[in-house]
Amino acid sequence: MDHEHRNDINDVANSIDEFVTDKTEDLLRICHDLTACNSINPPGSTVETAQVIQDFFKKNGIRSELLSLDETKPNLVSTIESQKLGKHLILNGHMDTVSPGNQSDWSIPLFKGTNRNGKMMGLGLGNMKAGTAALALATLWLHLNKQSWVGKVTYTAVADETIFGENGADWLLSKYPNLIGDAVICGEGAGKMNTALAEKGLLWIEIEAIARSGQGMLANVGSSAIAKISRIISQLDEWNKITSVAPKELGYLHGESMEEGLRLSVNIGEIIGGHFISQIATTAKTKVDIRIPPGLTINEISAKLDNLCSSEDNISWRVIKGWNPSWTSQKTKIAKSISRAKNIFLSEATQSVVRLPASDASRWRSLGVPAVCIGPQPELVSGVDDYAWISDIVNSAKIYALSAWIFLNSNQ
Repeated sequence: MDHEHRNDINDVANSIDEFVTDKTEDLLRICHDLTACNSINPPGSTVETAQVIQDFFKKNGIRSELLSLDETKPNLVSTIESQKLGKHLILNGHMDTVSPGNQSDWSIPLFKGTNRNGKMMGLGLGNMKAGTAALALATLWLHLNKQSWVGKVTYTAVADETIFGENGADWLLSKYPNLIGDAVICGEGAGKMNTALAEKGLLWIEIEAIARSGQGMLANVGSSAIAKISRIISQLDEWNKITSVAPKELGYLHGESMEEGLRLSVNIGEIIGGHFISQIATTAKTKVDIRIPPGLTINEISAKLDNLCSSEDNISWRVIKGWNPSWTSQKTKIAKSISRAKNIFLSEATQSVVRLPASDASRWRSLGVPAVCIGPQPELVSGVDDYAWISDIVNSAKIYALSAWIFLNSNQ
């Protein structure tokens, strides 16, 4: 620690604990208000969600601004600075949510924070409005105690994360390079308050099959485009059995979730083909979501796709979007800061794991910036009756604040 900021860490932790405990009602109100906003993506409007956070900051004397490529998808950015130069830490969350799927599967209202058995439930609570709210409360503590740390903190609540769109962190980092920073704490959870120092890569592809025209009565084995692509799909499904070996530098990763963290996943998300029941289908297409674990790369998966598609005549594939797996070393200052804060505030040991869904942390990692994910999402991925444990929401706010304080006061 810097000599002028050698505050005893236990005193700081006690200050944060008292502050967050006192502000728990405010924290849960933010969660409730964010959940009340429909930010399902697509279309992914974040106008209302950004207003909730901006109102909270304004009420507490924190300036913020809305930056947008698309006016329906604003990103909220707020920067606070100490009186001395130092490192720049980014606290990142997102405001959009995934689709709920079939709403009849849900036992709770989508757009209402429902408290049940120690949980707060509602669409997007786990992924990741609770984390975004906890980051906001941590930012408030840092604002009120800026004399105790050195450097700069920027809170970013972004749009378009759930569909990996162009209007959120991707645009912010290209338009405002001052937001790249020195390290990132991303409020995305990896389940059970584990720390995600790594996450799977993504490869979205489209595969197309073409066949000759003809009457359906003349169909033979494999003659239609749908039959061709069905065989490809069947073989792709078998890829879900593929596992990787973690790179040596990720030897610290462990835990029960690693079985999923090191498994290739292949989801057939969409299929279209044919034009009339009695005609041989001349075209068929499928869109596929592939999540690539550390230890495998896009180039390796691309080679497998080339081999697979060459097994059939008139089959081609193209990339929609994709990036490789990414990770941050456990030896980085931000990873050590989070580990130290967790040891203070959590009574049970947690693990360092591979996060299954993609996050904006990968965007910063691609720029060489250490980025770590931790948040109150309780499961490996969010789903029906999305929720977060209230105790995890509260502890996340404490961990964010203390991790930031430790990182900012670490030696330059």
